[in-house]
Amino acid sequence: MGTNTRGPVLVTSIPIVDAVLDRHATALGHDFIPYRNHVYRVVNLCLAVTGASRDGLDKIAVAAAFHDLGIWTDHTFDYIAPSVALAREYLADRSRSDWIPEIEAMIANHHKITRARAHPDCLVEGFRRADWVDVSRGWRRFGVARPFITSLFATWPSAGFHWRLVQLTAAWFPRHPLTPLPMIKL
Repeated sequence: MGTNTRGPVLVTSIPIVDAVLDRHATALGHDFIPYRNHVYRVVNLCLAVTGASRDGLDKIAVAAAFHDLGIWTDHTFDYIAPSVALAREYLADRSRSDWIPEIEAMIANHHKITRARAHPDCLVEGFRRADWVDVSRGWRRFGVARPFITSLFATWPSAGFHWRLVQLTAAWFPRHPLTPLPMIKL
């Protein structure tokens, strides 16, 4: 973590992320690298948005590793609840139950369109903003400098992640036309 004269410094090794994703590599299958890259981008974007401390980095890493994981572990595009359940189990197993409310709020609100007002914690709102910056490929920036976003995508390319989201949406919609994007909240 940290900044230099050009802006935030990329965090390129996040052991929590790597351990969680390695544990779920089979479920992720060919989406392992695209999802890993997305997670690394979201962590770095959240750090840029919030200026989080070391404790904050660990919380962000846990939330990021699990935030979309239910897509693959539970084979559903309605993945918020399964992702939260995975994070809860992980935190309880590591005697970090005190983190559960905040991590749950980060995951549950990461696709909220409007500000997460019910959760004033800067990590919840920062995480929401970070995911939107990544999913929109920098169209929504929330003050993050474009060169920083460009460097994130150069370091951790999409590798098909954004196309995979389009595929998942297209597969979900015909079966669930009344809830085409179940993870989105106003």
